Amino acid sequence: MPTTIPAIEDAQTLAQAIVDTIHEPLIVLDGGLRVLAASRAFYEIFRVDLEHTMGCRLYDLGDGQWNIPALRLLLETIIPEKTAMDGFEVDHDFPGVGRRTMLLNARKVIYETSENSTILLAFTDVTARRAVERDRANLLEHTEELLRQKQVLLQEMQHRVANSLQIIASILLIKARAVTSEETRLHLRDAHQRVLSVAEVQAHLHASGDLDQIEVGPYLAKLCASLAASMIGDSHPIALEVEADDGWIGSDKAVSMGLIVTELVINAIKYAFPSGRAGARILVTYRGEGAGWLLVVHDNGLGSAPFVTPAHGGLGTAIVEALVRQLDARMQIETSEGMTVSIRHRAAG
Repeated sequence: MPTTIPAIEDAQTLAQAIVDTIHEPLIVLDGGLRVLAASRAFYEIFRVDLEHTMGCRLYDLGDGQWNIPALRLLLETIIPEKTAMDGFEVDHDFPGVGRRTMLLNARKVIYETSENSTILLAFTDVTARRAVERDRANLLEHTEELLRQKQVLLQEMQHRVANSLQIIASILLIKARAVTSEETRLHLRDAHQRVLSVAEVQAHLHASGDLDQIEVGPYLAKLCASLAASMIGDSHPIALEVEADDGWIGSDKAVSMGLIVTELVINAIKYAFPSGRAGARILVTYRGEGAGWLLVVHDNGLGSAPFVTPAHGGLGTAIVEALVRQLDARMQIETSEGMTVSIRHRAAG
């Protein structure tokens, strides 16, 4: 059988003791919104005394400074309808405390043996929490603005770099047409293609909006299409094809990979098909291998080209070897049924 409190006075003493143990401000109001009890925390935090609190109407406390529209809405409209409300936020210059943001939790208590009712009203000070949230929101907004400005600056830089590369490529092409030395003309044309390969990376960065990653397949396809348009004539047809897995690569590595493909394709176009035979084909393949990758440039030409022979290796050979090392990759060359240059990068670990 449950234990009961023997007297009303004992019940009131127990209720007041419970109220005083609560660390947050709490007041008990009667049906007329007069203060029946208040916690010790309420007196301490709001700097009011017992004499001017007990029995007073809530709105009259502190010379009417508790007559807050939001509080009236809670007590006179919401609580009568719902009997309970949690987290009702009030921002107010509270008497004796200053500007504070409070969360109010209210409960209407209805008794079985009486028509009277009481309201429990608890306050949680969230001023510091809201200040932190505002600071965080302002910081986030400021950070987003800085990122937006950075994006605009980077896009402007990309635009300027792309224009500069196109100007350089055009100048090299003009010079190649103007010089009388065939050897110099070839070197200038090679330099022109190297500049275009870097320009393709810039174009992909600008088009994708991604400053860090390049989609390999479309990048290699556009690069080889540019090489074919500028170096393969109708009188000497060569099919230049690209097969690539879905995959992305860092933009810095894409530059190196693009330059490697440029050098190998130019080498094949210039030296693998001297007789202009039918069915000439160059295939560029990219395959993902877990965290690594395999890049292959294959032609069905003579199977021997100056790139293969160190004695004939020139600037292009040195460039490819340096770029392969830069990519932390390994290169293998086979000359049966044409020439196949395989460059494999294995993930560390």
